[in-house]
Amino acid sequence: MLQGLHGRMAFNGLRRKLGAHPESLARALRRLEREGLVERADGGYRSLADGSVQDAVSSVELRSIARIELPRDLDEATIFGRLAGRWFGSLRWVGLVEQSGRRLLAWARRDGYGQVLLGVHRGVLRVYVPDVAEHQDEAEAEALAYELLVQAVGAVQPDAGDGGTAYFVLGPTSQPTRTPNN
Repeated sequence: MLQGLHGRMAFNGLRRKLGAHPESLARALRRLEREGLVERADGGYRSLADGSVQDAVSSVELRSIARIELPRDLDEATIFGRLAGRWFGSLRWVGLVEQSGRRLLAWARRDGYGQVLLGVHRGVLRVYVPDVAEHQDEAEAEALAYELLVQAVGAVQPDAGDGGTAYFVLGPTSQPTRTPNN
């Protein structure tokens, strides 16, 4: 799982996605660390393997559910710092995924299924769901994405009184709507 994600996964994110007992997972991760296959880093665990296994996340198409054009003073590091590692309602933090040259934050339902991702690229924040989601129907996937979107909007809101403007686009065919940020 770590090798396929090309990113870092939190211990509890791994536990949920694998359905593993915490003690068993801890022993397995320590063994993989001793063998030089896994490294514990800030934000979780990452694979040190050569990448010979096909990238599981890159092979899955992501469907954009919503996008937010960010105010100019907000960047990826700021947004990721405000959202990474946090739990929101029924969403539990999974980790950081690197896919096709972009970094995505990932969450899943409490039971480990129903993944939803968030990325920032060129001033636009996007919320994605995998096109082929395991144990999840399309309506449920979109509900999880909108749950994350609510949190993302809260994270991008500027301090009161700065007069900034953000543009919110919901759904793939919606037209941008100008919304004051105060």
